[in-house]
Amino acid sequence: MPILLSMKPVLQIALDLLNADRALTIAHAAIKGGADWLEAGTPLIKSEGMDIVRQLREQFPGKTIVADMKTMDTGALETEMAAKAGADVICLLAASDDSTILDAVKSARKYGVKLMVDLIGVPDVVKRAQTLEKLGINYLCIHVGIDEQMQGKKPQQILSSLVKQTDLPIAVAGGLNTETVTDMIRGGASIIIVGGAITKAKNVTEAATLIKKAMTQKKSIKTDLFKKYDSTELYEAFHRVSTPNISDAMHKQGALQGIRPILPGFHMVGRALTVRTIDGDWAKPIEAIDKADKGQILVVDVNQGRTAVWGELATWSAKLRGLAGVVIDGAVRDYDDLVKIKFPIFSRYIVPNAGEPKGLGEIGAEITCGNQTVRTGDWIIGDDSGVVVVPQEIAQEIANRALDVKEQENRIREEIKQGGSLGSVLKLKKWEKKIG
Repeated sequence: MPILLSMKPVLQIALDLLNADRALTIAHAAIKGGADWLEAGTPLIKSEGMDIVRQLREQFPGKTIVADMKTMDTGALETEMAAKAGADVICLLAASDDSTILDAVKSARKYGVKLMVDLIGVPDVVKRAQTLEKLGINYLCIHVGIDEQMQGKKPQQILSSLVKQTDLPIAVAGGLNTETVTDMIRGGASIIIVGGAITKAKNVTEAATLIKKAMTQKKSIKTDLFKKYDSTELYEAFHRVSTPNISDAMHKQGALQGIRPILPGFHMVGRALTVRTIDGDWAKPIEAIDKADKGQILVVDVNQGRTAVWGELATWSAKLRGLAGVVIDGAVRDYDDLVKIKFPIFSRYIVPNAGEPKGLGEIGAEITCGNQTVRTGDWIIGDDSGVVVVPQEIAQEIANRALDVKEQENRIREEIKQGGSLGSVLKLKKWEKKIG
């Protein structure tokens, strides 16, 4: 497999799954769509061992098989393992000691395979790449990891600085889709590594075909899928996901306990303006309507009160002021009228009796709502499943992780429709925690 300094762009699909049968099914569909190289991703290798490399070699005899070992030690041994299993290209980490790289190079030459070195986590990419080239590796990989992608990091800037400093072919990985692969090709990348935009697609063959088309034509293809949203796009991002998606992305955290919509069918998204009051004192919630910006959501802590602090007239005021909704850890009333107004309201109780405006409490302070801490500026998302709060400092990461959860579920749903079941697709028995 000779290295070509101006090699034809290659589409490498990263099979970062846990189960071999799912990975192989997706691999067959991706090859039909034009994928060139098949990568046994690190999670897949850790899950299935070298056997998955053997299976890929057996089922795809004419294709380049990449083993993403992420080797940091025992370079020769792990290179030999992957080579004997059938890999053509073996991935090491650039953070490895030079002795590990040199040992791997010797082993690779012995067994007739190539080495790709992943620059993830390296502080000085250009300097390390130049050293690696001298050590004899074959490909460099600019890799923005999944966790980094969720925080908005992208590979373009690294590529533009590195491509001028090396003669080696450069692979790029990091949340690429039909919109972004063209920029990588134009920037000098030779190997385009795509994972989720293919492996999470409802139709894997079609997704691979579109990626390959964008690469060969060097023309971006717009998509609403498999994107990473920046801090200015969070309203749109949170509108694309459900509260269960967000809760999963937050490791089952963030759900406001006991808070339910009084009317189904809303998808409420906005940033919180917090209100603290006491049982029956509706002064501060009403004052907050006038203090709120358009699109904000009032989040009210009534200190476990069961007397209404919100009703029809407050709802009309909030709606006409352009608020996005209200969440009350307490009670509302005038239910018949609230249903007609059609404004997103989430509360713990519905009662007929209201209290008096005494003016106690605060607006904008940190509160507790549904047993969750809420601060002004935090993101609030509500739907028929309930309400979640996303702390503002991690909102971009959680929005992107929630989208990933949704996309993963979309793919699993398709596999179920094709004749599987949730248990069989996920191999639940295999992944039950072993005890004793």
